[in-house]
Amino acid sequence: MKNSLILLFTILFFSCKGDIPVETKTIEEKIVAPKIIQKFGYIYNGYKVIEDTIKKNENFGEILYRNHVDFPEIHNIVESSKDSFDVRRLRTGKPYTVLAKNDSTEKAQVFIYQPSKTEYVVIDFTDSIQTQKYKKKIKTVTKTATGIIKSSLSEAMDDQGLDYALVNEMSDIYAWAIDFFHLQKKDNFKVIYEEKFVDDTIYIGIGKVKAAYFEHKKTPFYAFNFVTDSTKNIADYYDDEANTLRKQFLKAPLKFSRISSRYNLKRYIRYYGRVKPHRGTDFAAAIGTPILSTANGTVVESRYRGGNGNYVKIKHNSTYSTQYLHMRKRDVKVGDFVKQGDVIGTVGMTGSTAGPHVCYRFWKHGQQVDPLRLKLPAAKPIEESLKEDYLSFIAPLKEQLDQTLIK
Repeated sequence: MKNSLILLFTILFFSCKGDIPVETKTIEEKIVAPKIIQKFGYIYNGYKVIEDTIKKNENFGEILYRNHVDFPEIHNIVESSKDSFDVRRLRTGKPYTVLAKNDSTEKAQVFIYQPSKTEYVVIDFTDSIQTQKYKKKIKTVTKTATGIIKSSLSEAMDDQGLDYALVNEMSDIYAWAIDFFHLQKKDNFKVIYEEKFVDDTIYIGIGKVKAAYFEHKKTPFYAFNFVTDSTKNIADYYDDEANTLRKQFLKAPLKFSRISSRYNLKRYIRYYGRVKPHRGTDFAAAIGTPILSTANGTVVESRYRGGNGNYVKIKHNSTYSTQYLHMRKRDVKVGDFVKQGDVIGTVGMTGSTAGPHVCYRFWKHGQQVDPLRLKLPAAKPIEESLKEDYLSFIAPLKEQLDQTLIK
């Protein structure tokens, strides 16, 4: 009887519930749209994209023909573009992009050439032929760097992972105030400078050095970049008291080198067994190192002669002249006007020399003298009318330098 009641209850229970519903889940399929790739003003998704670099002896016609453009059309493209861009100026190693039809023909429609990181040329021959030159927008970021000298400025900056171009900038700024051939351990520097980027993240080099501090032999040297003529955008570097850092002559005709032989009127040459005066200062450097004019002037000699080898002589004014001996090659001719820091030739071993170097000779009133012992006149200081503006301009930069800790 008991079992019969249980069976009856079970039948009634399921009869009342009816069918048991089955839970279902709806799965929505998400369609992910392809990522839009846009460069140089074109949406790449609609093209077959070929990116490469110009190979040695490769020309514009070969590239287009390889991408299914016939020679008559190539000729028209070259002729139509020549007033805007000479396709013969393609340089080995420079990047280019071809945008071709995304169909069975794969025929090129657009050619994009990048002569530099900041410039590009677009030749579009989709319908009509159009050639345009563009400059990328440059993003400038201000940075601060410091360092302590262990052996050289380049090593100290390399330890900080800094661009070598910053070494050159610093050496140029202080070329008239600091002897970089005789830096001492624990000399140190701070610098506020610009870094440049295109496409927001692609580094293209350093920009202007805004301000710098260099402590050499426990003596501080400040440098601030200041525009003295806004109409001509003329700027120079001055110290914290508005004095120019620029002297009339550079301390050396090479950016980085070492003095291998000094001016010495009592030099004894063992080979000759007698005293033979050395009226120059020898700067040893690798063959091919650029030689710089140490001041503005006019080239009065550029020739090869005997023991001097290839040499250049520059007259700077009625008082001073300089001469540069043993060049591998000369880059200036008689009558050329050169500015301070201009490259006038390269280091070599021509004439009488035992190793690659430049012998630098210095005349004052027609007499050869030792330039390292000569007290040379400074260039003109900042104009008095600009001094107040200058001191106001450098105040926040100097405060930033002074508060920056050297690492």
